[in-house]
Amino acid sequence: MFVPRSKKAAPRNEPLLRRSPVISVVDDDASIRAATDSLLRARGYAVSTFPSAADFLRSRQLDETSCVITDVRMPDMSGVELQTHVRNQGRSTPFIFITAFPEESARLRALHDGAVCFLSKPFDAPTLIRCVEAALAAGDATTR
Repeated sequence: MFVPRSKKAAPRNEPLLRRSPVISVVDDDASIRAATDSLLRARGYAVSTFPSAADFLRSRQLDETSCVITDVRMPDMSGVELQTHVRNQGRSTPFIFITAFPEESARLRALHDGAVCFLSKPFDAPTLIRCVEAALAAGDATTR
C-alpha cells in the first residue's frame, strides 16, 4: 500500500534529521574502551573507540566528533598531547580526560587547554555522564 508523504514542510529552524552526538573514546586499555562504549551507547550516544591517538587522528571520525574522552597516559602520544594537536589544527572539540595516574602537571595543562573534566580512575558512571553533558553543551556554545 502506497502512502503519500505529507506536503507540509518542516519548519526552517528545525533540522529534518537530528543526529546523536559522536563521542570518540581514545584509550590504550581495551577494557576501558569497551566499558565506556557500553555506558555511552546505553545513553543513546554514537560512539567510536580508538586504541591510540594516532588511530583517532587518522580516522574519518575526527571531523564528526562532538567530544573526546581520552586517557592521559598512552604510548606514543599522550591524551594531553592529543588535545594540543587537535587545538593546533584549529579545532575546539571538547575533551574529557581519564587517568589512573593523576599528576597535577598533566591536570593543569589539560585544564589550561580547555579540558571540560579530568577524572581519576576508577570513576563512576554518573560523573562521566555529567562530564559528557557539560562537554556537549560547551561544544554547542562554540559552534553558535
